[in-house]
Amino acid sequence: MGVIVKRVRLEGSKGEAEVEVLFDSGASMSFIRRGLAERLGLVEVLPRPYRFETAEAGRIIEAREAVRLDFYLNGDRLSDEFLVLPDEVATEEVVIGASTLQKWRLVLDFEKEDVYSVRKVKKHMLK
Repeated sequence: MGVIVKRVRLEGSKGEAEVEVLFDSGASMSFIRRGLAERLGLVEVLPRPYRFETAEAGRIIEAREAVRLDFYLNGDRLSDEFLVLPDEVATEEVVIGASTLQKWRLVLDFEKEDVYSVRKVKKHMLK
């Protein structure tokens, strides 16, 4: 498990913002604070909530909504679903977790404190 903080531009159907993002290999999914999610895109109710245990032993949080956002990393436009957490529950504005890291083949380089993609093909293609 490891974390890196990096400034990233997020873009949704309602707007965009540049924020500090926590890239966290220990988080299973990607999360965003409700206030920011509502400013950037359309927040949708999930068919069933997701329940997660936090790093704080025994603490469970529940995500009932999600938003789809693009984010820009080293010039690449990437996209994913972010689970929306109530502002009082979220400890960070945005957390990019393992599911997004794996989807986009992102590497956390702790020595350089950087995040980059190892994808060979940088274009989005339909197969």
